[in-house]
Amino acid sequence: MSATNLNARDLFRSAYENRYTWDQEFPGYSADVIFKDNDRIFSGQVRVNEDMSTEVFNIDDPEASSQVKSQLWETSIHRVRRSFEDVHGENTFRYGDTDETGAVEILMGGKSEGDRYKLRNNEVCHVHRHIHGVVVTIDTFSSHQTEDGYLSHRYDSIYHDPKTGELKKAKTYFEDNYEKVGNYYILTSRVITGEENGETITKEFGFSNIKLLQPAMV
Repeated sequence: MSATNLNARDLFRSAYENRYTWDQEFPGYSADVIFKDNDRIFSGQVRVNEDMSTEVFNIDDPEASSQVKSQLWETSIHRVRRSFEDVHGENTFRYGDTDETGAVEILMGGKSEGDRYKLRNNEVCHVHRHIHGVVVTIDTFSSHQTEDGYLSHRYDSIYHDPKTGELKKAKTYFEDNYEKVGNYYILTSRVITGEENGETITKEFGFSNIKLLQPAMV
């Protein structure tokens, strides 16, 4: 779909509804996890429940356990299926610029005044949002295609102060991979690279032996 025959709201809605999400019958899943934090390695088990709550087992290091739990929650919460009207019903939409890659800018008004997005090939490839007192900017460079929508593959994020523009968190790079288990695509690996205190950091989360907690209803 192109911006030439759709208004900004419809174009954004099409991309929003093209995201891959889990349906209402998602049963949750369990998996083994290996977490590599630079030169430290932790292993254990995880569970994502049908209500999207997350649990980590047999990782005794509290910080490592918390990091695994945080990534599971962050990933799973993006799989929640919420209607366009529930999320964006109070927003207005208008076109901004089109960049050299053909990505179309969508400027938000209403409840999300000041937020902006870029759309390309019916996918959201740029996000600039005010969240919890900071501005997060996310650029997506590649995606996985499924029969039920797309999943981000390679992307980065950076955080700024909304008033001063001060950098709050340095740019971080992500690479995610997925596997279809039953009727659901589940995260199998996430690699995060960035800088902390001037040093390069790498965090790798690997998930295997993935099992749905109960058969999904057809």
